[in-house]
Amino acid sequence: MKTLINAYSFYKMERWFYRHHMKPLAKFIQGIIFLLYNSYIPYTCEIGKGTRFGYGGMGVVIHARAKIGCNCIIAQQVTIGGRSKKPEVPIIGDHVYIGAGAKILGPVKIGNHVVIGANAVVLEDVPDHTVVAGVPAKIIRQGINMEDVV
Repeated sequence: MKTLINAYSFYKMERWFYRHHMKPLAKFIQGIIFLLYNSYIPYTCEIGKGTRFGYGGMGVVIHARAKIGCNCIIAQQVTIGGRSKKPEVPIIGDHVYIGAGAKILGPVKIGNHVVIGANAVVLEDVPDHTVVAGVPAKIIRQGINMEDVV
């Protein structure tokens, strides 16, 4: 049976409250996300439709200004955040799979149809249809078809 209530469901609620100028309710839902999933998914970040969190979103941390596209899969313990002395934050395209424990940090742009390996540390831009892995992350395959990889 598919779980209906998860971190993304709560995010959609908090985002709705925020967009309708009910910031106290948005902050309350943000607190619920933290208590239930030990995650920080702020109502100010942008997450596209169809995006899912593995294991309900346990341990996920997303920067308040990050942008995440549609139909992405974000595994547990992922961090999408900034870097010291760099004001820009990650922008993630559509149909991106982010493996468990991966870190995407700083002013990086992740293209569409990208796979980021488990525990990878992404510090540079990643082009479309690419697989990256490692610390720091390096391109290990290009020209991928997501159906063949994920």
